[in-house]
Amino acid sequence: MGLNFYINLSLFRLSSRSILIPKEIYTRLDYGLAMEIIFLGTSCMIPTKERNTSALLLTYNEENILIDCGEGTQRQLRIAGIKPTKITKILISHWHGDHVLGLPGLLQTLGASEYNGKLRIYGPRGSKVYVEKMMNAFVFSNKVEFEVIDIAEKVFFEDEDFLLEAFQLDHSIDCIGFNFIEKDKLKIDTKKAGKLGIPEGPVLGELQKGRAVTFNGKKIQPEEVTYSVKGKKITYIADTVLTENCIDYSKDADMLICESVYDSIHEDKANDYKHLTARQAGLIANKANVKKLVLTHFSQRYKNTQEIEEDARVVFDKIICAEDFMRLKL
Repeated sequence: MGLNFYINLSLFRLSSRSILIPKEIYTRLDYGLAMEIIFLGTSCMIPTKERNTSALLLTYNEENILIDCGEGTQRQLRIAGIKPTKITKILISHWHGDHVLGLPGLLQTLGASEYNGKLRIYGPRGSKVYVEKMMNAFVFSNKVEFEVIDIAEKVFFEDEDFLLEAFQLDHSIDCIGFNFIEKDKLKIDTKKAGKLGIPEGPVLGELQKGRAVTFNGKKIQPEEVTYSVKGKKITYIADTVLTENCIDYSKDADMLICESVYDSIHEDKANDYKHLTARQAGLIANKANVKKLVLTHFSQRYKNTQEIEEDARVVFDKIICAEDFMRLKL
């Protein structure tokens, strides 16, 4: 099934100036629960006038998963019209400042806003210590209840709808990437159900859950009235050099969100700082057979992303470059 993109450009007013930014770029698939990616920061290392540092929000059903939290992330959430208290989980790729400096301010806001429930923060080994030191550096009058969980290369969360998986990257400090993998869903074939005379209601609900039912004295198996729809997969690759893990864990992703600090002209610099070039990101997408590549985490040296995009298109064509406040719907 092809992926169709619809672009709607909207004016945002920031301070005393107006910036034209792509507010919504929608990717629509005809199945599954609603899933949306909101880019809150797409700059590498430092914020610019147009781009904040790294952060994105993945929404799925009732889940709102914040991935990385660069400085100013909570302000970006406000501009995007998202209440910080909606966040259900935070995933940290690594502990460089441009990925985490927004965390203390966000936690203080959540505490002052009477955040409901326990917030879980997942990050690479050592995250518990980093958060403890960070909390000791500030005075919090209202502390939010949270748990920090150090994770390695494994599935670290799973429920009936999706799982979250971490994989090791190769950066100057410990760094991990993430997979969001939606589980396959059973859907009701209404024509087949109609032929058997099964009305909408709890009987179809049980069948859709994969359970056999007895209806009008006849035992009906789920496969008689359902079909399976493959779940979607989103891969997030943060700061790294090119490794086999980048390809292996991105395999067949519906969307690969990948850092691309430089174009290939500056490959030596990318290697020195252990980052990817746009062409290397395109190579990952090509070899991993992903459906769509979204580039992010750009060096401030670039006034626009034309060079970055052209560099990646040499090896992979289904590509867009992220902008702050861009929204992708699957």
